[in-house]
Amino acid sequence: MNCPIYIALDTPDMDKAKAIASAVRNHIGGIKLGLEFFAANGPAGLKEMAALDLPIFLDLKLHDIPNTVAKAVQALRPIEPAVLTVHAGGGRAMMEDAKAAAPIGTKVVGVTVLTSLDGEDLHDMGVAGDPHDQVMRLTELAKLSGLDGVVCSGREVAAAKEIWPDGFFVVPGVRPASGKTADQKRTVTPADAMHAGASIIVIGRPITQADEPDLAARAIEATL
Repeated sequence: MNCPIYIALDTPDMDKAKAIASAVRNHIGGIKLGLEFFAANGPAGLKEMAALDLPIFLDLKLHDIPNTVAKAVQALRPIEPAVLTVHAGGGRAMMEDAKAAAPIGTKVVGVTVLTSLDGEDLHDMGVAGDPHDQVMRLTELAKLSGLDGVVCSGREVAAAKEIWPDGFFVVPGVRPASGKTADQKRTVTPADAMHAGASIIVIGRPITQADEPDLAARAIEATL
């Protein structure tokens, strides 16, 4: 993974996703495909995107009983994603089974606290402590479960890396200094995320909604 930027192609439109990926391919390390894309295009759509020969970060945030998640991961094996997400809140057995079911070359990472959530949101859900505390708890659990790393905001990644020096850290909610945060609450700049210890950073709208996505991706890459 040479360039750490993974572009989030959160769209149901296959042609749009392929066009953006093709336009920015020289300034990214891979593409992130999530629920919106998968719900519209399914496994066949993933295979079509894989034909672009860019690493795929499959962000489905799987969260169910251990057997169901393991079977889902097995069903995704033909895609051979570079990175696959499960919710760390699914528990140790679920994470262990997900990792065991994944292809050897796939990094399975646990989603800790979504970047759209803050302390008030966690309180409403009955979770004690602030987002930082919860990210640390779930990072420890993901490590014990044999995953490859976690997904966390750039505000927690430095502390998570202290817990797990050789972990793989995915940082979403990344925005250029001049970018809008939209529905993200715990954001950092691309350079700050990398300096704090991110392995890869996920960027969507600042690139995909730019007038010229290629120039936007190039400008962000130049800050790293």
